[in-house]
Amino acid sequence: MTQPSFVPIAEADQVRPALRLEVSEGWEADRPAELRIPRATPGRGMGTPGPDQGYALTLARRFSDRLVLTAGEDETDVRVGVALLASRRAALFGRAPSIYDVTAALSIFGFLGKAPADLVEARRELFASVSHDYVLQRALVDSVPADTLALAPAEIEASVGAGEWRRLLGPPLGTAGAGPGA
Repeated sequence: MTQPSFVPIAEADQVRPALRLEVSEGWEADRPAELRIPRATPGRGMGTPGPDQGYALTLARRFSDRLVLTAGEDETDVRVGVALLASRRAALFGRAPSIYDVTAALSIFGFLGKAPADLVEARRELFASVSHDYVLQRALVDSVPADTLALAPAEIEASVGAGEWRRLLGPPLGTAGAGPGA
């Protein structure tokens, strides 16, 4: 607010002139430890960062009434494991999880329909106590290659239905050759 010049005020109460700041120059990431481009560190156990990954848990809960589980399989372990896989699938595409990611993750392990007995045995081992153990979570997510996660849910269902589920999974931890159950 301006002050009229005819009003007597103390010098300490007068408005001071504004401080003019210089226009800033451009900034560059030039420090030794600066990351030049945003990228995730690849490798087993490193995870795949992506936006809003917790939403996959909400989406996985929507399939609770459609899950086909056998004796020894816990619904909570399945939901957590599927949410982790769906989050990774979505992050590979650079987006948040969707219902299609959860469907693809459920289809890989045959949780939505009839699964072969050897797939049920392999998934029982992979999903056992996964909701309580971070190391098991990383092992589960790393057991499915990115190429498999990039497939459409219908392609995954067709492969599992034809008994070709082994080619969808990578080698188990500690081995260099065949996939689970092979």
